[in-house]
Amino acid sequence: MRIGMGLNYSGGFAETAAEVADLERAGLDIVFVPEAYSFDAVSQLGYLAAKTTRVELASGILQLFTRTPTLTAMTAAGLDYVSGGRFVLGIGASGPQVMEGFHGVPYNAPLGRTREIVDICRQVWRREKVEHQGKYYQIPLPPEKGTGLGKPLKLINEPVRERIPVVIASLGPKNVEMTAEIAEGWQPIFYFPEKAAGVWGDSIAKGKAKRDPALGELQIYAQAPLAIGDDVEYMLDWVRPMVALYVGGMGAKGKNFYNDLAIRYGYEKEAAEIQDLYLAGKKEEAAAAVPVELIRAVSLIGPEGFVRERVAAFAESGVTTLNVTPLAPDTAGRVRLIEQLRHICG
Repeated sequence: MRIGMGLNYSGGFAETAAEVADLERAGLDIVFVPEAYSFDAVSQLGYLAAKTTRVELASGILQLFTRTPTLTAMTAAGLDYVSGGRFVLGIGASGPQVMEGFHGVPYNAPLGRTREIVDICRQVWRREKVEHQGKYYQIPLPPEKGTGLGKPLKLINEPVRERIPVVIASLGPKNVEMTAEIAEGWQPIFYFPEKAAGVWGDSIAKGKAKRDPALGELQIYAQAPLAIGDDVEYMLDWVRPMVALYVGGMGAKGKNFYNDLAIRYGYEKEAAEIQDLYLAGKKEEAAAAVPVELIRAVSLIGPEGFVRERVAAFAESGVTTLNVTPLAPDTAGRVRLIEQLRHICG
């Protein structure tokens, strides 16, 4: 089992890079740099590339609607170059709140756009002249939509790799099916090992049936908060605000993917209560309404024996990388947790 870790949105570059170097030595395999409405991920990924030597560097995630497909490909190729072939392109749709509320970009057709973006990126990395006339992206732009002067171009530079791994963050059935078909990896959130097959099994099977064998086996990067010890039970409560934020606040009623996921896990009543409270501004009450059994199932929080059992459950369900959030107040504590998890994972 590989170990990954997502960085904090608000961390400083120099301090974060120093910590990642320590985590790299402790056994971390891959680090995900997020991009919400924080500093952009690309700046920090480039900084980390210069400060690390072994750990893979992933965007976690670059949002589909904020860059053109070719710029996404150029950026991935550049980061792969400066890191010596250690970059993983994590992409995802984000949600209406961030896209429309922060970027002022309409949130529409995430599935179709994702498929076209991945196709265009791979053309760029193969240094082909990019020609794509899809429903959402047309390259070159047809004369009736522009000046008519655009001609197919190929990337000037020689990429380190013509196939940079693509990891897609997805939750809905159709999106997960597409991910299993076209991507090297899948990044779900709030992953419940024992219920994953019931929620996503059919979608993954349908996607794999259409999958190009050249992509290899689908890699699954499951996120989980991490705390190991006999006295860490109280840290389950630390996870409550994040679950409440996503299940309750990431979208309006009927347009919240995370709320839908909680319902699919069997928490329909609780998901409705969390959302009602959160949208009413009662964030603490919403957090208190998150079922502890859900928090425990999607986390790695407890004594070493319990964490070992949960790691086995994640592996049994098909997870290949545990993308953890170490719950510790300082670098030393986070490094120690990665060392402990490395010992458990082997």
